[in-house]
Amino acid sequence: MAQTNGHDARRPSAASRYPTAPSIMTMNGHFAGVGDAPTKEQYEHGIQVIDEEKEFNPNLNSYLQVTKIAQSGFNYHLISVFGSQSTGKSTLLNHLFGTEFGVMSETERRQTTKGIWMSKNKREGAEGKMADNILVMDVEGTDGRERGEDQDFERKSALFALATSEVLIVNIWEHQVGLYQGANMGLLKTVFEVNLQLFLKDKQSNPRSLLFFVIRDHLGTTPLANLRNTLIADLTNIWTGLSKPAGLEKSRIEDYFDFAFAALPHKILQPEKFITEVGKLGTRFRVGHRAVKQHGLDQELDGGVFLPEYHRRIPADGFSVYAEGVWDQIVNNKDLDLPTQQELLAQFRCDEISREVLEAFDVSISPLEEKQAEGVRLGKPAVLRDLGTAGKAARMKSIKAFETEASRYHKGVYARKRVELEGKIDTRLKALYHGQLSAAHKSGVASFSDAVSSAVKAGQKKGASYEFAEIVEREKKVALKQFETEARSLAIEGVPWTNFKSQYNLYEKDLDEVSGRLRKEEMRRLASRVERWVRSRLGDSVGLEFNKLGSGRGGSGAPEIGEKPATEKDLWDRIWNLFTATVKEAESRFTERAKSFDADEDEIEVGLWRLRRKSWGVLRAKIDEEVMEGNILLKLRENFEDKFRYDEAGVPRIWRPTDDIEGMYTKAKESTLTLIPLLSRFRLAETYASPDLPDWIGNAPASVDPQDEEDLAPIGGVDEEEGKSLEEEMTILSEAKRQDLVVRFKKTADGVYVEAKRSAIGGITQVPLYFYGLLLALGWNEIVAVLRNPMYFVLLILLGVGAYVTYNLNLWGPMLRMANAASAQAIEIGKEKLREFLESSDTGRQAIGMKGRDDSDNISLNTLDSRGKKVTAGEDDDDDI
Repeated sequence: MAQTNGHDARRPSAASRYPTAPSIMTMNGHFAGVGDAPTKEQYEHGIQVIDEEKEFNPNLNSYLQVTKIAQSGFNYHLISVFGSQSTGKSTLLNHLFGTEFGVMSETERRQTTKGIWMSKNKREGAEGKMADNILVMDVEGTDGRERGEDQDFERKSALFALATSEVLIVNIWEHQVGLYQGANMGLLKTVFEVNLQLFLKDKQSNPRSLLFFVIRDHLGTTPLANLRNTLIADLTNIWTGLSKPAGLEKSRIEDYFDFAFAALPHKILQPEKFITEVGKLGTRFRVGHRAVKQHGLDQELDGGVFLPEYHRRIPADGFSVYAEGVWDQIVNNKDLDLPTQQELLAQFRCDEISREVLEAFDVSISPLEEKQAEGVRLGKPAVLRDLGTAGKAARMKSIKAFETEASRYHKGVYARKRVELEGKIDTRLKALYHGQLSAAHKSGVASFSDAVSSAVKAGQKKGASYEFAEIVEREKKVALKQFETEARSLAIEGVPWTNFKSQYNLYEKDLDEVSGRLRKEEMRRLASRVERWVRSRLGDSVGLEFNKLGSGRGGSGAPEIGEKPATEKDLWDRIWNLFTATVKEAESRFTERAKSFDADEDEIEVGLWRLRRKSWGVLRAKIDEEVMEGNILLKLRENFEDKFRYDEAGVPRIWRPTDDIEGMYTKAKESTLTLIPLLSRFRLAETYASPDLPDWIGNAPASVDPQDEEDLAPIGGVDEEEGKSLEEEMTILSEAKRQDLVVRFKKTADGVYVEAKRSAIGGITQVPLYFYGLLLALGWNEIVAVLRNPMYFVLLILLGVGAYVTYNLNLWGPMLRMANAASAQAIEIGKEKLREFLESSDTGRQAIGMKGRDDSDNISLNTLDSRGKKVTAGEDDDDDI
């Protein structure tokens, strides 16, 4: 854009319609103009805010950043200067604030300021007499011949200055006071009109401004007080003559404006005094306060001209956006709504600040989110260390940063945007925190389960009793404390969603579920231990009852001092009573131990029900073991032999030919055969019926679940759906097995009978009668000698007693076999000794033609059989097999 202030040509402008200013005219070419790519050096001088073509400069915020105004918050002030063209407005500003606005050449009177220009006060550090961060706007002069009758820009620039500035300096000459045009009364009327326009849109805030009249070339002839009164009277007349909107007919000019006045001597005629007075005037541009009006000039403002109510409350970092929005409304001839503009600015700046804050928040939180997501992806959710501290710090830092930057804007917008920002931050933190608690939940449950299991195993290894309920309660407290600590570390004061009470309750509920599962597993182990105890007890006691079917005197593992039962028919009664008594004791053990686990009644009931079913399975398995073919046949044989080979007093029988072997055999066999029907079915002798097993086991408890029934074998009469009746359950021996057992037993009994018969017959020696006569005749002398000799007689008696005992014990046969074996072995040993003697003599060896000793057969006790004969190699091999 081409600028008449000396900038390079960029676009057609109003400058092309006017003669070019001579080179001696000072221009604003050293400022950063609209459309420029400004440099830092240009920013040092100032910036063009709006050019003569009504274009707003988008680089205004950059200028505020370079001059460090943007960081000042509300600690800045904006002054605008009005006045007729070529009245020395720029000169006044340059002397007051050390600025470098272009001034008119002394040789020509042309417009030098076109548009609106801005520069920062460069005298603020002078002994601290002026306020900090004063921005000065030099507004294009009025009544210029370049604009002619076009008053549009004049009105728009006045409205813009009034909407943004705290103080409006009106630069007039002393001799123009009292004149309408010369005293800029037309401009002031415009200011008043636009002020009413602003007030209509912002009745609540009622913004005030200060009109600071600087009377130039004051000679002192007319006192400043008189000039002040004249100007006030003129301003009041203008205000009275305005056409006011409805509701503002009775408003006074003092309701909207404050007035201040200053006089400066002639710059050309009194240059030194002019400089002095300008310096004094500069000291008034500082923060002041309102005082009670007194007689005199400007006493209503005490300390300085910048009162708090003048400030538009636009933070410095948002001023460029606000000013651009205001100018856009003005230049497009829209009703200027400053509250709306402030809200729009607040929305823009709050959104901008929110984005910046969220970027910083993202830097802190993203690594934690990524780490958490990685753990979830790997299936190993990790509890992030110090997440609560990091999240709380990031949240507080972000909200504090937003509050610091955004709280200076429109309160309603700020509050709304803060809630939105907190919502965005809390959404991120909520997901992160819930993930953290989820990981802590899973980790805590797993640690709790492991800790309980380890404590139980440690108690089992030590062999000492341990209290499962105490272990669970102790570890549960530890787990809850850890989770609570983690949840508390994530809590944020004043943020309801960080209460985490529901997560804590859910965690406690899961711990209870795990406790129940562990308790159920422990009760399963307890049931297994009790079941092993029942199996051991039943194995001994039931085995003993079955052994009583035998002799009770050393057969098949029966106790040596065992007693025969009074009757064999109550076998099942005794077994059932033992069984129920054992199970009852086991139930007592189980219940006592289960209560120490803090198990409820339902769990105990299920455990007892399972124990009864398992115990019946143990008993049934033991009975099946006892009635296996080999075992039951052995028991029957022992029972038969006990009745056949022993008398009623338990003395072994010595069979004689005169004994009724057949009768005893038949009686014993028939008695033993009656055991087979007895053993074939579990039936009580008292009722002659099977025990009421379904009633004893009981119905399945209501709280039993399918898992409790997985390892239970079906029981006939109890589990009817399995298709097995109680009668089948109580059947021990099938009909086919019974018949086979009868046949096999009879064969065994027959073998015992034959052996007894042989024993009776083998005990009688057939001696001819004549032998006794011959023995008496031949041995008469010896008999007489023995009878007469006491020693022989006693010896004869002892031999007779020994022979009698040997006969009664049926030991003659074994003794004869032993004698034969000993004599045969003696002969063999004698032969061996003779052979050794012959082998040791060369003459003897040559005489009998025998081989050497090495080739002879070795004869010893190990090479002779039971009859004293030499065992051959083949026979020896057969013995090894």
